[in-house]
Amino acid sequence: MTPEQKVLIRQTWAEIVPVADTTAALFYGRLFVIDPPARRLFGSKDMRVQGNQFMQMLSIFVRSLDDLVTMEPALESLGRRHTGYGVLPSDYDGVGRALLWAVEQVLGEGFNEPVREAWAEAYRTLAATMQRAVPA
Repeated sequence: MTPEQKVLIRQTWAEIVPVADTTAALFYGRLFVIDPPARRLFGSKDMRVQGNQFMQMLSIFVRSLDDLVTMEPALESLGRRHTGYGVLPSDYDGVGRALLWAVEQVLGEGFNEPVREAWAEAYRTLAATMQRAVPA
């Protein structure tokens, strides 16, 4: 990620945080439209709790943008746990698309091409780190 992309992520994250619950609900709603079988991964889990956990993880990631190396062990562990839940490598694509869509809904006109690319790169970084820890 470029320094400019990190700035964009931080600036837009500041707009997302006050509506984190809405963002999470938008994200999971869109994920289940894009990939209906993904719902199987959550069983009877309270999706508000799940959404809160997702937003907390993103918050930690955003705070760590300047030192992602220190976050690698946590993301790798998260990747292994997700594999244990039944997440497949192919599931990461739908998650990324749902995340970008949710961020776009929240930011509205502020979701321009540089912001889109910054969030896409952030997600690619996060997902790649999670997947790297999973045996092929």
